[in-house]
Amino acid sequence: MKRLTAIEKFKEGTSIQGFYLCVEKHLRHTRSGDLYLDLELRDKTGRISAKIWDKVSDLNNLFEPGDAVAVSGDVESFMDRPQLIVRKIRRATVQNYGRYGFDPAKVVPSSRLDPKKMWQEVEGVIGRMRNKYLKKLVGLIYKKNKKKLLVHPASVKMHHNFRSGYLEHILTMVRIARKIASLYRVDTDLLLAGVMLHDIGKLEEIDSEYEADYTAAGHLIGHIVIGRDMVRETINKIRDFPEDLGQKVEHIILAHQGRYEWQSPKNPAFREALLVHLIDHMDAKMNLMDIAYSEDQEQGLFTNRHNYFRIPLLKDNEPE
Repeated sequence: MKRLTAIEKFKEGTSIQGFYLCVEKHLRHTRSGDLYLDLELRDKTGRISAKIWDKVSDLNNLFEPGDAVAVSGDVESFMDRPQLIVRKIRRATVQNYGRYGFDPAKVVPSSRLDPKKMWQEVEGVIGRMRNKYLKKLVGLIYKKNKKKLLVHPASVKMHHNFRSGYLEHILTMVRIARKIASLYRVDTDLLLAGVMLHDIGKLEEIDSEYEADYTAAGHLIGHIVIGRDMVRETINKIRDFPEDLGQKVEHIILAHQGRYEWQSPKNPAFREALLVHLIDHMDAKMNLMDIAYSEDQEQGLFTNRHNYFRIPLLKDNEPE
């Protein structure tokens, strides 16, 4: 197999081969009535418009929007922008294309951190918990959902909305919680359990094989109630789990959004619940600011105002 080419490396007049995500796929007609496929492809480095002019009916059956695809084609220019003319395309899976270099993490934006190392750190935190009930609760849920936890985003379109973003968000919150717990009169194990379980319902709320989207349960129920139910179901499997402790964990989940107007069924009613809300809010907003900086293409000292905060943001460094 030829060398794989990332979208950011596409150059007019070159032939490429690689793995990408098919974000959009539309069957259209030319002015003369011939069928063609109009596509948008992406990988972690960028996006590109693509066209299929030949063998349209045959190739149309080989993939769907939302699929990772193996592609070969030629890079041309259309209206002063690169455009890919696809010659071959088919759905890519690890089973079929893993030996040729296909890695799902390379076709979508992913955490800058190694998910396996993040998992090891989280496992260490769970292993050091002193409360045997909380240790068992978090351990059972995380072990059962390890496969999802390694790759899941933390949201569809908001903070940490990339592959392994959920784990990055949780780990950052854990690090913050451990640093500040000693400053307040809190139960550190309860705080850490709340951090690690507050968003656990997102594993069922969001479908995230490649492009994150809401599941039916996500639309109809939401991650707060789903997460509370997951915790309650697991607690029922742990012998002699203290009722008052279980209620506190459930409350942290129900209150972590912090305000009724933010779709929180409850406001934080004790220290650990309030800290989980504040740490969650802080890390989410800091990540949204990182996203705003990374997406900005404005020249000068400030970004444009087309970001979550809707204001120009002062850039980290002055332009050269």
